[in-house]
Amino acid sequence: MKQTMQWTVMAVGVAMMLMMNSCTQVSDSEVLTQGLEASLSAAQMRGVEQAAALWTEADGSAEEFRAFVEENLCKSDSERLVLFESLSRIMEKCNESADMLTVELLRPTQLTNAGEPATPDWIMSGYSPMAHFTDDMFANKMAFLTILNFPHYTLEEKNSLGRSWTRREWAFARMGDVFTTRVPGTVKAQVAQAHAEAENYIADYNIYMGNLRTEDGRQLWPEDKILLSHWNLRDELKAQYKVQSDQVQGTKENVEKQEMIYQVMQRIVRQEIPQAAINNPDFIWRPYEGVNEGAREPYTRYAHILKTAKAYFAEDPYCPAAPTAIQRNFEEGMEIPAEELDSLFRALLGSEQVQQVASVIRDRLGRDLRPYDIWYDGFKARASLNEDDLSAKTRQLYPDANAFAADMWRLMTRMGFYSEDARNIAHRIAVEPARGSGHAWPCLGRKEDARLRTRIAPSGMDYKGYNIAVHEFGHCVEQILDMYYIDYYMLSGVPNTAYTEASAFLWQQRDLKLLPGNTEPLSGAMTKEAVFDQFWSMYEIMGVSLVDMSVWRWIYDHPKATPKQLCEATIAIAQEVWNTYYEPVLGEHDCVLLGIYSHMVDVPMYLPNYPLGHIVQFQIEEHLSQYTEPRDFALEYMRIYRLGRLTPKEWMVQAVGAAPSVEPILHAVTKALQP
Repeated sequence: MKQTMQWTVMAVGVAMMLMMNSCTQVSDSEVLTQGLEASLSAAQMRGVEQAAALWTEADGSAEEFRAFVEENLCKSDSERLVLFESLSRIMEKCNESADMLTVELLRPTQLTNAGEPATPDWIMSGYSPMAHFTDDMFANKMAFLTILNFPHYTLEEKNSLGRSWTRREWAFARMGDVFTTRVPGTVKAQVAQAHAEAENYIADYNIYMGNLRTEDGRQLWPEDKILLSHWNLRDELKAQYKVQSDQVQGTKENVEKQEMIYQVMQRIVRQEIPQAAINNPDFIWRPYEGVNEGAREPYTRYAHILKTAKAYFAEDPYCPAAPTAIQRNFEEGMEIPAEELDSLFRALLGSEQVQQVASVIRDRLGRDLRPYDIWYDGFKARASLNEDDLSAKTRQLYPDANAFAADMWRLMTRMGFYSEDARNIAHRIAVEPARGSGHAWPCLGRKEDARLRTRIAPSGMDYKGYNIAVHEFGHCVEQILDMYYIDYYMLSGVPNTAYTEASAFLWQQRDLKLLPGNTEPLSGAMTKEAVFDQFWSMYEIMGVSLVDMSVWRWIYDHPKATPKQLCEATIAIAQEVWNTYYEPVLGEHDCVLLGIYSHMVDVPMYLPNYPLGHIVQFQIEEHLSQYTEPRDFALEYMRIYRLGRLTPKEWMVQAVGAAPSVEPILHAVTKALQP
């Protein structure tokens, strides 16, 4: 739904909504603004009308509103600039302080070096210091002061008008995005609580692989092999692809392990996994065998999704311009409508290049493809190396988080950064051992560090942990660049999370080249193998993303669904997407594998950021390939990631000269397939 309605119409909608949901009488915006048109410019009236749309009788009478406008509407550009700088400082300090508190409160539940979390820690993990910020800012009129002088622009307006905006005008427009709704703090707290509970559930969803048994009772993994769903399960499956000369050959043991993991994943999606098998070192089970109904996990996975959905439903009435979480996520959060992403993904999924690359994989494996081959890992440079040897090297290099932190300066100078920039950026990144699979926690102010979290075993950082750490390092470098190196605080960040994923992918793809002793070039044209790898990664995650988006459409169509019904619907959706785009390539009718991703539970509708991130990364890689000198490569990377929070389309145009598209990767695959 495009945000093109007139503000006067929106005001009526907001008024009706607030009257119904908070029993608060809202003043008529036309009454509030009556007589002001003659004395104000069109630009000033925009701010006045938007402020009037959110003004309630509790905020004051019509006369008090007009007095507020008279006193607080900036009369000159210089006055507006002074106000902007003051508001920017306040926004930064509020965001920064709240984030620093959140980081400290979450330490026990997110990090392994903070002791075992106690009951109060789990309770406070759902606390949001900013939950009541909007309430407070409307109550003290700070929100009205902001809206009045920095009105909101729709996505359509930003993409059209923004082409001629200066950096300052973009920063002013982002200030106008701060207060666009009046969602009560109690409702925001409910959303934060649901997210925290889902994150805690996923962070503790470990499978003890040594407890699994084949149909004939054999144990395939050692006792101490513990894998988090779904990330570690997926990565363990990937690790089973081995290279012998130029052919990836799956030994009987490798394939047997992959088939076992595949069975575990299906059990999780279908909720046929025994409850006792989750995070339990003592339960022995056979994934190929059925489980008694009463022993299964009781649809907990889907109960968490529905709890989050109910929290989102409570927000909906307060957001008339985007009255569903789907619209808020895509049109306001990602600033790309879901329909556009859907079309973008299906264009690649339905392309002839999919079957062509699948044929390459089939030839290398020497067998028919199986569903789990969506995670085929033989195109990566590391596929020709023994992962145990890699892990031995990374464990020696990084016995703990401090060792990786100490090496970040070298990683950056290897990438081409000037020594001083490398030192300044690395100094502002804290490396911490994660309970979950790993993530990057951005800084929200210029007195904070960006935080790199990855899993580190007592024996040191294995190769998987190192690979994830380099990915998260890519996030953190971006986060420091567009916070500490940005010209306006209100432009800090990137257009959406796909764009930070692009940076993370860019670094992660170079993980082996960044190891000490490797002198391979970091830039230049992408190899044929790298093109295939990028394409196959897009093929996999685009289907997962379509399932995530479709599940949320189903939830909104069935707001009273039970966890069991949502489970059944998710299975049906995953099967439909699979049968359309994957069965012709990988076989197996009605496969549910596309429903396995944990982000479907703990970060709803985040998954589309990954394929979009791959698309963005590929276009950036093509652009950066012309910079063959490491220093030039790093300088151009820095220029791109200092563009800040423009809209996705405008950012890409300024970064590489074109909007996001799958055409470059499709063209590159066709070229790579040529003899």
